[in-house]
Amino acid sequence: MTLKQSYSTAWKSPSNIALVKYWGKFGRQYPSNPSISFTLSEAYSNLVMKVNPADRLSCRLEFHGQRETAFEERILRFLESIQDDYPWLEHASIDMSSTNSFPHSAGIASSASAMSALALCLVDIDQQIQHQTWEDSDDFRQRSSEVARLASGSAARSVYPFLARWGVSTISNKGSNNHADYVGNNIDPVFSDYKNSILILSSATKSVSSSAGHRLMAGNRFASERFKQANENLEQLLLAMRQGDMPSFIRIVEEEALTLHALMMTSSPSYILMEPQTIDAVRAIRSFREENDIPVCFTLDAGPNIHMLYPASCAGQVEPWRDTVLRPLCEGGRIIEDQVGQGPQRISF
Repeated sequence: MTLKQSYSTAWKSPSNIALVKYWGKFGRQYPSNPSISFTLSEAYSNLVMKVNPADRLSCRLEFHGQRETAFEERILRFLESIQDDYPWLEHASIDMSSTNSFPHSAGIASSASAMSALALCLVDIDQQIQHQTWEDSDDFRQRSSEVARLASGSAARSVYPFLARWGVSTISNKGSNNHADYVGNNIDPVFSDYKNSILILSSATKSVSSSAGHRLMAGNRFASERFKQANENLEQLLLAMRQGDMPSFIRIVEEEALTLHALMMTSSPSYILMEPQTIDAVRAIRSFREENDIPVCFTLDAGPNIHMLYPASCAGQVEPWRDTVLRPLCEGGRIIEDQVGQGPQRISF
């Protein structure tokens, strides 16, 4: 298929924070266990994409105004892998300009926001080529989620607002490995405006990438038990969120965070992504919760930085304490103020 003209679009897409973690994969980016995540609001990627006719597929990427040739190679391989579904790519020159609102490769799922933005742009361009009218439809989000999954597994969840699930549950037989889906219906209102203080304890690039960590799960002796745990936790977490059961929500979310890092420490070779200040923050959050009976909890992605979760109704008590006790632990005192969000947005450029 030969392009007849040029096309362009731009999308803002958020990161997400997994409450039940996806860790381990098989086949063509399929998850070894189901996961569920809050969609964020202020941790996001913006991507402008321009597609021009060309003799062959090529891509160019600028990240915060600087050429990113290494990332270009990754994106080019990805684009080549989906040419059967999007044949116009064979004769496309793709120029991209991207920015992040948060540190790259520091454990805040930058690939989720970046690759979901890429997927949304590609599906949007495809609709333009097919002379389809873009609309915020379930079909558009599902297609975007499928493309995002192929680029980065966790990105599949970022195309949905509020609360998204990805992967088939062995308990309820719900969900899909091909794409994420929205599971925010019938959730207790206390979770609808949940706050997320992202404590930037280190902005250094991770010593081991998430992709490498997923591969190491294939040889982890605890893998099968972990996959069973994740399925059970997902079902229990959804039930807790529907019932407004805060103690169960906190228990599962923190168990999932610590299990994720335990799996890293028991892989072969093993590795540690938490920093000393990560442990200090975990202890401080737990002590504050127990001493004040305030439902604040923590989770982590594959990195040292902590996502501190709490209802918006508790912000007046949590945030002054956070600024006094936790901000000094953060690199340069940096905290990203975030909350659950409404998903991606098409933006002007």
